[in-house]
Amino acid sequence: MLSNLNQPLRTLPGIGLKREKLLESVGIATVSDLLLYLPYRYVDRSTEVGIAHLPLDQEVTVVGEIVAMETIPGKRRRFVMTVEDDTGKMSGTWFGGYQYFRGAYEAGDLVALGGKLSRFGGKLQMTHPEVEVLASEGDEEQRLHTGRIIPLYHTTAKMKSERMTARSLRRLLFAALDTVGEEIVDPLPDDIRERCGVANLREAIEKVHFPDAFADVDAARHRLAFDEIFYIQLYLGQMQKKREKTPGRVLTPNGKLAKQLVASLPFELTGAQKRSVEEIGNDLTRSVAMHRLLQGDVGSGKTLVALLAMLASVDTGCQAALMAPTEILAEQHANTIRNLVEPLGLDVRLLTGRTRAAARREILTGLLSGTVSILVGTHALVQENVLFADLGLVVVDEQHRFGVEQRATLREKGADSHLLVMTATPIPRSLALTLYGDLDVTLLDELPPGREPVKTGWRLAADRAKAFQFLRSEVAQGRQVYIVYPLVEESGKSELKAATETFEDLSTGLLSDLRLGLLHGRMKGDEKEAVMDAFRRGEVDVLVATTVIEVGVDVPNATVMMVEHAERFGLSQLHQLRGRVGRGQHASYCILIADPQEHLSGEAKERLDAMAQTTDGFEISEVDLKIRGPGQIFGTRQAGFPEFRFADLARDVDVVVLAREEAQALLNQDPTLASCALLRQELDAIAWGDLQVVEAG
Repeated sequence: MLSNLNQPLRTLPGIGLKREKLLESVGIATVSDLLLYLPYRYVDRSTEVGIAHLPLDQEVTVVGEIVAMETIPGKRRRFVMTVEDDTGKMSGTWFGGYQYFRGAYEAGDLVALGGKLSRFGGKLQMTHPEVEVLASEGDEEQRLHTGRIIPLYHTTAKMKSERMTARSLRRLLFAALDTVGEEIVDPLPDDIRERCGVANLREAIEKVHFPDAFADVDAARHRLAFDEIFYIQLYLGQMQKKREKTPGRVLTPNGKLAKQLVASLPFELTGAQKRSVEEIGNDLTRSVAMHRLLQGDVGSGKTLVALLAMLASVDTGCQAALMAPTEILAEQHANTIRNLVEPLGLDVRLLTGRTRAAARREILTGLLSGTVSILVGTHALVQENVLFADLGLVVVDEQHRFGVEQRATLREKGADSHLLVMTATPIPRSLALTLYGDLDVTLLDELPPGREPVKTGWRLAADRAKAFQFLRSEVAQGRQVYIVYPLVEESGKSELKAATETFEDLSTGLLSDLRLGLLHGRMKGDEKEAVMDAFRRGEVDVLVATTVIEVGVDVPNATVMMVEHAERFGLSQLHQLRGRVGRGQHASYCILIADPQEHLSGEAKERLDAMAQTTDGFEISEVDLKIRGPGQIFGTRQAGFPEFRFADLARDVDVVVLAREEAQALLNQDPTLASCALLRQELDAIAWGDLQVVEAG
């Protein structure tokens, strides 16, 4: 925003080289940066009545005449200014001496003091109040620190050491608005502004810094939040328009292979799966490349939907590839797909970083000759020597874990291939519309019939013994159990129980009569595979693991997920771990153990309560958004998610929807924004690097 004001700070009055450097240290490099440096909170000092009538213990403003000033020596030396009006007297006190005050003020000056009024020793006083000298009674000029709603700004220790405070920033901003206010031109077309009910941009910027009422602050922030989301939606909308021109292969959905697979299933597809298959199938029949997100909660059947899309490619004479972020997940997908398509006579291969050389050569030969129909793997699929005879469809699972270059590289291995990205991480609506705003979205919001919700509860560590008794009772009935820990081994920096040490303790102690397995990310690939195979075959009763099992592990006989130190896990991670059970016909349970020595924070309790109250991943994602904010749900760098300055996606979902609708309507009417030169200029001036990795390739 304000691209026409991306000029050096030194062009403003009151800013020299030294101040410019100080401001750059907090990210204020230009005039526009300064104008968009928002207060973190406001103090209401608009209450201004006679001294005798002012309320105690709240922010007020006192206007009176200085009748005395003195420095009082002692262990805590202080400067005291006494002010009087027609109704009484009060004092302002500053600790530390503040000798310079004597030169700044004189007895007889009319001043305004702003701060919190208290009574000490029977006398009214303010500690470290703001002070402004007034020319006369009722003088409002330069009343920036008293007698109004006062903005407070974050300042660093270095800024404070150079006497640049929130007070200094208020003065700089007032001077900046006075100097360049006329240059703040609103790029938003009048009809959009009126239809959306948002304030004029110049008014919004002025009022966010110097509001007359708190309603002004709300209106100003609403406008700035709308702009931030609107520009992102315009950008994503343009990306989508470009993709609509990307050529795609015309494939055959619901062909012979797909029909054979559906007919062989021992169950019927859910309504959500049928709808998803139809939406994806419609894309595949067009000569435009598909860029679709398949989003579904754990256990909703995404893999089967993706497989039916892959069979559409194979039915047409092409190949398909599925890329997953971890070896365990890739292996799980490969096993699932092989079991499903074995009656169809298709060659499905798995390629990872640890595939042996001879097997790798065989796979690469089969890919190039076309005998390998479906290739499943990790990022090993994007290596240069992995070449396909004719790749028609690329599926990327847990896509937020891959960069745009990896997805694009894989897709480019085929001529006009389609792209389907999947995620089992439930995403709040406002986040999905922003993070995946350039993709068509298919939502799997229905679990297969017969799946019972996983019963979930959280307990303090004192109840751990009871939890282990319950685990034993489940194993006695022939079931299997996960116990998850956040660390691999103990460290001097943490008291958290570690998987390796706990595995040893349980193996020789409490669970010594059971068959235990250990799984963590530091194990070699063949070791991990051996442990998981044993667990799948029922040869391991209790799997002690780290979060390496968070995604992709599917053992229907596992009925208990016990998570130690659950307060240390994020909501999304806890929900994914819970999704490892409840995948079979037996009732399943998730037990969250919180450390009693940890004084659980309000946020930790909120997370644990949310897990206990609902198994709906989308409800959980909304709670997660409110607790952590959008940038942390996937990790800002990992997901390429923009760090919002004005918008709050937990609060502004209506703004996101409105901005998206307006952006799409404008682009449908004017795809190049030829009629909106100022808007085009602002959009072109934004550095979109942060959003590049959310592109689908």
